Amino acid sequence: MSYRKAWLAKQKAVTKIFGDWEVSYQTLPVWLKAMTVKMPRSRVQIKTLPVYRESKEVQGVRVLHRIFLSFYPCIVAFRHCKPLVQVDGTHLYGKYKGAVLVAVAQDVNQNIVPIAFAIVEGKTTDAWEFFLTNLRRYVVIIDGVGIISDRHTSIDAAIARSNGAWSPPRVWHMYCIRHIGSNFLRRFKAPYLYKLVVNTCYSRTEQEYNKNYQRLKERGEAYTQWCDEIGVERWVLAFDGGHRWGHMTTNLVECINSVLKGARNLPVTALVRSIFYRLNELFTRKSIEAHERCRNGFTYLEFATKRIEESFRRAGNIVVNRFDRHNEMFEVRETQDGAIYIVNLPQRHCDCGHFQVERLPYRHVLACCANQRLD
Repeated sequence: MSYRKAWLAKQKAVTKIFGDWEVSYQTLPVWLKAMTVKMPRSRVQIKTLPVYRESKEVQGVRVLHRIFLSFYPCIVAFRHCKPLVQVDGTHLYGKYKGAVLVAVAQDVNQNIVPIAFAIVEGKTTDAWEFFLTNLRRYVVIIDGVGIISDRHTSIDAAIARSNGAWSPPRVWHMYCIRHIGSNFLRRFKAPYLYKLVVNTCYSRTEQEYNKNYQRLKERGEAYTQWCDEIGVERWVLAFDGGHRWGHMTTNLVECINSVLKGARNLPVTALVRSIFYRLNELFTRKSIEAHERCRNGFTYLEFATKRIEESFRRAGNIVVNRFDRHNEMFEVRETQDGAIYIVNLPQRHCDCGHFQVERLPYRHVLACCANQRLD
């Protein structure tokens, strides 16, 4: 059997099971309208284009151009997530090409929460502007949010067009470190420097960054000049102002892309229905798990307490040398290597960098609180 014969047979099977491609495009607006009736506060935006024949517009016929959709449970869920969004896109492989753009957040239990989707013609500036505009209007409505993406020029251009909606101080745009490393290898063909570049990205303190930066500069100023053009606040952990919450990549979105992999070659209505039902299954399962934990007496407070107790055990190797209880400033020393760090509780700062970067009480902080019996 030839490849073409197998491919045609597959297309006939897809059409038989999921419907005709052209009919699917006609069905989608009807299906979305029914979905919004069933789930009223979901957000759907459909953009169509006119059809021209010999430079004359055909009346009564429109072509589907872009769709934005965010289901109401996803919108509500984001209010309880970290103020951080990861965005990326994946290509469609069906009869009609295009791309699916996805925005993902993460809750306090490290669960992945998809919050918005868009089906567009491709990863163009206009498509990203359409997606980000609606994402900001309907889902990410708070300020002080971080957004992580790759370094695609279309995303940067779309953010520049947002009239400040996706710019500081309302939103901080940062880059995925995995893409930074890939761009570096593509630019310089120097795989032996890849680990050094990644270590520079993960620098939690300015001192650690300067050390790695100097090591990179010694191997060639062209490398550091390339890094300087990016801007340290977009790729170095020590300068992100804590808006990354410790997240360095867009791996959360990649997880969702892998889930949708089997649906990316289906007709458009089947694709949207697949997203809807898989999310419905996810939220239903998480709801059942939450109720089970409540019935078993396992609350998030207990979950947090266990994590704190674990950190306290690790804090046993830390000695609090000096302290200023009035200003809540402490000096701690690691017994293993003798390293000394200053902890400033009001400013959420520790010289090790963990407190301000991850925005969670690190073991140095817990050692100070335990020493002074601070809640």
